[in-house]
Amino acid sequence: MNLSIRILIGLALGLVMGVVASVYQSSSLITLSGWSEPIGKLWVNSIRMTVIPLLMALLITSIAGQKNTNNAAKLGAKSLGFFVVAIAISSFMVFVLAPPLLSIFSIDPQASKELLAGTQVTVAKTSELPPFRDWLIGLVPTNPIKAAADNAILPLLIFIGLFAATLLRIKQSQRDIIVGFFDAVKDAMFVLIAWIMNLAPYGVFALVFSLSATLGLSAITALGSFILIACGLIVLATLLLYPLAIIVGRLPAKEFIKFIAPVQVIGFSTRSSLAALPATIDATEKLGISSKISGVVLPFAVTLFKFASPPARITGTYFIASLYGIELGYVELMVIAIAISVLSFYSPGIPSGGLLIVSPVYLSLGLPVEGIGLLIAVDLIIDMFITASNVTANITAAAVLSRADR
Repeated sequence: MNLSIRILIGLALGLVMGVVASVYQSSSLITLSGWSEPIGKLWVNSIRMTVIPLLMALLITSIAGQKNTNNAAKLGAKSLGFFVVAIAISSFMVFVLAPPLLSIFSIDPQASKELLAGTQVTVAKTSELPPFRDWLIGLVPTNPIKAAADNAILPLLIFIGLFAATLLRIKQSQRDIIVGFFDAVKDAMFVLIAWIMNLAPYGVFALVFSLSATLGLSAITALGSFILIACGLIVLATLLLYPLAIIVGRLPAKEFIKFIAPVQVIGFSTRSSLAALPATIDATEKLGISSKISGVVLPFAVTLFKFASPPARITGTYFIASLYGIELGYVELMVIAIAISVLSFYSPGIPSGGLLIVSPVYLSLGLPVEGIGLLIAVDLIIDMFITASNVTANITAAAVLSRADR
C-alpha cells in the first residue's frame, strides 16, 4: 500500500474515532485522544525543524544556480503576478456567489443573539495587531538568525534571497563552495524528510483524532450554514486549480491528483502551509518541476500566497453583516472583496492574525468588529480547508511558472 493511501486512511480513522468519542463520550476513546495529541504535535515539530534549513538551501541553490540575478528577479516578479491574479479570481468568485448563497439561509433573530453573546472580547484582541508600519520595517531583519528563531519567515527569505543574489557577484570558485555546501544540506534534509513522511499516517491520525474528539459536532451545528458555505466555496476554488495545473501547467492529470493528495491531507491536518512545505517540495519533484523554479516559487508562495484566505474572510464578513442585519450594497460588497484580497498578503505572526487584519475593513464600513470573535470561534474548522487549498495553489503556481522549462 503506497504512502498516499495510508495517509488518507489515517485521516479517515482519526475523524471517525474522534467524532465517535465526542458523541458517545467514550471514556477510553477520550483518554486515547488525550494521549494522541502530543504524538501528533511531535510529528509536526519534526517537520517544522526541517523547514528553515530547507528554505535556506532551496533559495540559495536555486538563485545562485541561475545565470544572473535578472533570471531570479524575473521569476520572482512572475510569481508575484501569478499570486495577485489567482487571488483576484478566487475573490471575484466569492463576491459573485457568497451573497446569494448566504441569503438562502434565514437567520433566526434569537439564534443571532445567542451567537453574538460574548464576542465583545474581539475589540480588545484587535489592539494586539501590530501596526502596518512596524510590519513593513520588520521586513528587513536586523538579525537574520533571530528572524529564523522567531519563525519570521518573510524577513528571513528576503535576507536569504539577497545573500543568494550576491553569490552571483563573487568568484566562481568561491560560489561553488557555498552552493555545494547548501546543495548537500538540501539533499540531507530530503533524506530526513523521507524518514518523517513515513510516519505521516500515524501523525495525521493523532492530530485529527484529538482535534475531532475535542470539537465533535457542536462547532459544526452551531454555525453550520456559514461553515458549509465557506468551506464549499474554498473547495470550489481549489477544484478550479486542477484544470489550471493540468492544462496550463501541462501536468499529467493522474499524477497531479496522486501526488497532491498527501500534501493536501498534511495541510488539512496540520493547518500550516509551512509544515506541509517538505511534502509540497517532494510532490513538485515527482511531478518533474525543476528545483531551480520550485526552489524560488515555493518559499515565497508559502509566505505570501494565501489563495484560499480571501474567499473564507470575504464570506465571513458577508455573514457577519447578515447576522447583524446590516444591508450591504453592490459597492460595499466589492470594496470588502478588494480590501480583503489586498490584506491577504499581510500576515502578522499572531493567533488568528488572518482574521484580525480585516478589522480596519469592518471599521471603515461600519461593520461590528465584535463579529470577528465569532469567526475566530469556528476558524479552526475553516482553516483546515484553507490550508489544504493553499498547498494546492502553491504546487499549481510552481507548475504554471515551470511550464516553459518542462
